[in-house]
Amino acid sequence: MKNLNFEPGSFRDPSGRVFYKNNRVFRSLSSNGVKRFEFLKKNNLLEDLIKKEYLINSKEHLEDINTLQLNNKYKILEHEKISFISYPYEWTFTQLKDAAIFHLDLQLYLLKKNAKLIDASAYNIQFKRNKPIFIDLLSIDEYKEGEYWYAHKQFCENFLNPLVLSSKKGINFNNWFRGNLEGISTNEIYSVLRIFDFFSPTLFFHIFLLNKFDEKTKIDPNIINKKISTAKKLTKKSYSNILVQLKNYITNLKNKKKISSWGNYSENNTYKFDEEEKKINLINDFVDRNNIKFLVDLGCNDGKYSKYAASQKNIEVVGIDFDLNALDRAFVESKNNKLNFFPIFLDFSNPSSNLGWNNKERKSFEDRVNFDSMIALAVIHHLVIAKNIPIEDAIKWLTSLAPRGLIEFVPKDDPTVKIMLKLKGDLFPEYNEENFQNILSKFCTIKNITKITSSERKIYEYTK
Repeated sequence: MKNLNFEPGSFRDPSGRVFYKNNRVFRSLSSNGVKRFEFLKKNNLLEDLIKKEYLINSKEHLEDINTLQLNNKYKILEHEKISFISYPYEWTFTQLKDAAIFHLDLQLYLLKKNAKLIDASAYNIQFKRNKPIFIDLLSIDEYKEGEYWYAHKQFCENFLNPLVLSSKKGINFNNWFRGNLEGISTNEIYSVLRIFDFFSPTLFFHIFLLNKFDEKTKIDPNIINKKISTAKKLTKKSYSNILVQLKNYITNLKNKKKISSWGNYSENNTYKFDEEEKKINLINDFVDRNNIKFLVDLGCNDGKYSKYAASQKNIEVVGIDFDLNALDRAFVESKNNKLNFFPIFLDFSNPSSNLGWNNKERKSFEDRVNFDSMIALAVIHHLVIAKNIPIEDAIKWLTSLAPRGLIEFVPKDDPTVKIMLKLKGDLFPEYNEENFQNILSKFCTIKNITKITSSERKIYEYTK
């Protein structure tokens, strides 16, 4: 198996391992994995799930297995490749909510086909053109009458609890989820809720009672076996009713939003109308002149400046920002208008790092990027002045994300920067346009420089 790039995050599944070769995605199956795959093929369930867009396109790899340098005892599948893998702690409230509802819909559909999901990991769901899709077909197995929903607790930790945290308490789940890759535990969400929150039957059953059960198992670990051996079987109808009740509850959840610093930036900024139009035209021209396939919009806010690329040019765009209100609004608009724009939450000064087992289970943002172009508008001064990142480090990081792009330089006499300096003091002698230009020239070639505002804001086009 030399020269094969195995996916570190798939080690937990003994039924199959994901690996990559020649920019293609494969999965080697164990005997148990083969059994599940054959079940999916029976009655055309695999084909049906793919056709209904529940499952990514997956097929048996029928080419010479030796080309993959694997022993003949393996059965190999090939999967459709998702352009950009994102994680639940990078999603907005609506994205996680959509993923939760999708998971429950998939479960309900599978039950009708006498199948089930054996786990409830949010990481098994990705987004394709703003629509959730399931990527782990080996998490699907045959359903047997009377079985319990063994992944109930995991669903609560990965989906319900984070959504409740944001909806009931106005606390963003993202950093909490990132700090614990298994999600938000029942004990944690129970601790922040108040007694009247449990007047809801859903929260009473899925949080209050589940927490009490967890507390009992800490005292007596054998209580789980005792409970299972004495409990009545769960009928398929009862199983479905639990899923439907959860779906109805989650569907009606709304994010308890708070005022954010940049939530209305597109409407309230320092640009005049003609300056704004000039900026948009410049970006659109950059898109038209280059054969762009995959664009990243850094500091995207609500996606205004990359909308042309995502809609009229149908270029795949990933938007990145730290303002969850703006990102959520961008996601809803993109979904409703079928834009090829997918926003994620990321703090540039503290981006998603390698996490999980052996620091490889969940890849860093940098290890997942494969953009061919980028735009970074009104970003550099936030990194250097707001976050105290050395200007050379900031430019090096920005230009490392794509081989060509646009970077906006905002000078110190700009109204926004003046406010920032007034709060912190001018501690940044290296932050000036001459130094910016010299450093940018060290890492790439400057193709164009365009002045866009009276305050000397300029957009630099670079290439490597």
